[in-house]
Amino acid sequence: MQKFKTTILVIFIIFYGIICSFLAYFHITVDQGHPSINVATLENQERIEIAKDYYHFNNNWLRKNKWGLWEMYLEGNGYERGLAHGKLTKELIEFQEQVFVDKINQLIPSPSYIRLLRNIIAWFNRDIETYIPQEYKDEIYGISKSCNSRFNYIGPAYRRILNYHGAHDIGHALQNLALVGCTSFAVNQNDSNNDLVLGRNFDFYVSDDFAKNVIVAHINPSTGYSFTYITWASFIGVASGINEKGLTVTINAAKSVYPTESAMPISLLAREILQYASNIDEAIAIAHKRKLFVSESIHIGSAKDNTSAIIEKTPDTLDVFKNNKTYLVCTNHFQGQLLGNTKLNKEDMAESPSVYRQKRCEELIKNRPKPSIIQIAEILRDRKGINNKIIGNGNEKAMNQLISHHSIIFNPAKQLLWISTHPYQLGEYLAYSNLDFKPYESIKNYSLEIDSLIIPADSFLYSQEYKNYKVFKENKSKLQTTLFKGINIDKFDKFANEIINNNPNYYYGYMIIGDYYYEHENMEKAKEFYKKSLKLEIEHRSSIIKMKKRIQEITNANKG
Repeated sequence: MQKFKTTILVIFIIFYGIICSFLAYFHITVDQGHPSINVATLENQERIEIAKDYYHFNNNWLRKNKWGLWEMYLEGNGYERGLAHGKLTKELIEFQEQVFVDKINQLIPSPSYIRLLRNIIAWFNRDIETYIPQEYKDEIYGISKSCNSRFNYIGPAYRRILNYHGAHDIGHALQNLALVGCTSFAVNQNDSNNDLVLGRNFDFYVSDDFAKNVIVAHINPSTGYSFTYITWASFIGVASGINEKGLTVTINAAKSVYPTESAMPISLLAREILQYASNIDEAIAIAHKRKLFVSESIHIGSAKDNTSAIIEKTPDTLDVFKNNKTYLVCTNHFQGQLLGNTKLNKEDMAESPSVYRQKRCEELIKNRPKPSIIQIAEILRDRKGINNKIIGNGNEKAMNQLISHHSIIFNPAKQLLWISTHPYQLGEYLAYSNLDFKPYESIKNYSLEIDSLIIPADSFLYSQEYKNYKVFKENKSKLQTTLFKGINIDKFDKFANEIINNNPNYYYGYMIIGDYYYEHENMEKAKEFYKKSLKLEIEHRSSIIKMKKRIQEITNANKG
């Protein structure tokens, strides 16, 4: 026994020594400070408040319009843009960071696990700087000068903001979370008689609060092309944008293998393409130069080429998918010959909602030949399944999953973009011209929205059905948290009925109620709700497998 204890002690000492050595190396390697920047005179200047929610900083400005969208203009080199970005949006940066931290605390309530996660991510991203152009590191460093120090327990400001740019990639790659289930499509491509138009839902969901402060940002860089993109405070990566040459960029996640190291965040590659490419070939050339650590589809629309193409990229392979049709749809799987036939992609096509949503999008396009801009919005807002099947509000198989951070429509040739207003894609779509964003002295009190082109809000927003959905969503979140923490809900049968009644055609409500009964060993009730769920349109095959397995388990137990 004593020999066993001695052995355990020796193992512990060795293990402890390894951990200490690792941590020492960790801090030396990971906390490398920030890019070397010459102190500019701009650092000592402060923004000027023009009115409530309206500021300017030299030629740069930020203001909130009456629909709740923030509009921002930035110019200069990387560091100058970042510095202005930070000074103009410092309260918004703090708000976004608090929302992000709150979400992490909700998912991982243990402080020790959060510290471990923080260190794992920092270690994973230890080499991330080597894959990012200096211009963007300078820009992020400029922003970090305005970050609130109360979050320093997570890490130094520059390092935090840098790592946040890889949050999409890390969550997507390590857990393949359903945080990103985006859809984009092009119509009128290869058509000389009609303008190419692209529509896109960015279904990236952290929380409702995370999407409260959407920013329509126009960047006039000292190098490259000017461009407008949709973002949030402190984020310089691009999810959706258009540049002065009529090139549009949107990104859609694809199934990834588990990475062993970080590389360039996909949003920064999309940013580089938007800033430095004027056509599809130039976009492909830039994508070839960069290494990613996730798999992604980059949907490019080009006024010069009068068509669109999808750059399909993994950490080690690149393919380009085009077609000769007048439309092209991009969801969350690869379609090209090179990557579309891989085992991983085929598995994802069979298991995920991606193919179904693509088919629904194509069906909606075919039902609207030569669609108007309002009809494009109708497609983006559609909540039904194939053949107009009612599949429940919030279903990932629908175009409109009611989680969208933003929805956007582009007319590249006319340099026009329509951006949705809160909530999701249900509010008005505001029309902007990419060419109308100007420095402060030229803009001042000039309104940028083109009133005559505004798309009205979806009537669903004012319906009882939408009110019911909001109650469903709140109760669903409560039940998810309850299951995660392993606690009880008083009068659960009544609570369960409320969930079902507020969204009766959505399988997930039945499934999660079944999960609650299963965890609390009420097996007959669990079986009842699983059977009801299986009759509806289910998003992921894994959910079907799980419920069928549990039903069989319960049935076998009853026979025994």
